[in-house]
Amino acid sequence: MNTPTEQLHPPVLAAGDYTRYKIILGTLGVVVPLLVAVLFYFKGLFKIDGADVYLRSLPAVNAALNSLTAVALLVGFYFIRQKNVLAHRASMGTAFALGGLFLLSYVAYHSQVDSTHFGGVGAARYVYFFLLLSHIALAIVTVGLVLFTLYFALTGQYTKHKSIARWTFPIWLYVSVTGVIVYFMIAPYYA
Repeated sequence: MNTPTEQLHPPVLAAGDYTRYKIILGTLGVVVPLLVAVLFYFKGLFKIDGADVYLRSLPAVNAALNSLTAVALLVGFYFIRQKNVLAHRASMGTAFALGGLFLLSYVAYHSQVDSTHFGGVGAARYVYFFLLLSHIALAIVTVGLVLFTLYFALTGQYTKHKSIARWTFPIWLYVSVTGVIVYFMIAPYYA
């Protein structure tokens, strides 16, 4: 513990061998995107008859979770700029929890409900697909970035945490905000 931050705010996890945490977070980083891909490509294997009726409201819930995640990220950014590490931890923990809830809700919805096709035309169509594709590509990257950033924070590796957070924060914020925009653009076409 060399820096003032490290002295005032020791690691959340006890010092020692972090191999177990590396394995857990590494496994999540591989399994989560793989699970999402499997559920999309083999959707029929996991369908539960009648479940789609109960899950139709989840896109709105997902948009709300994405909005709240973006707010938590911005609040966490504000707090770290104010050097309020404890409030930053709480905000970022909230963002992580909301992101986890979003992922569960997203997977539940897309594993049971047929995809909605965007019906817009002209420039709106190009904007929608640009936002959607960049959102999807960066969402995949975000899973790993968030897990690495979290790991470095929990283990007190604040220099590494700060270095990777400079990338994680804007990408995660972009993914959260574009998720909401994509929802509002496609919402009129839900059956």
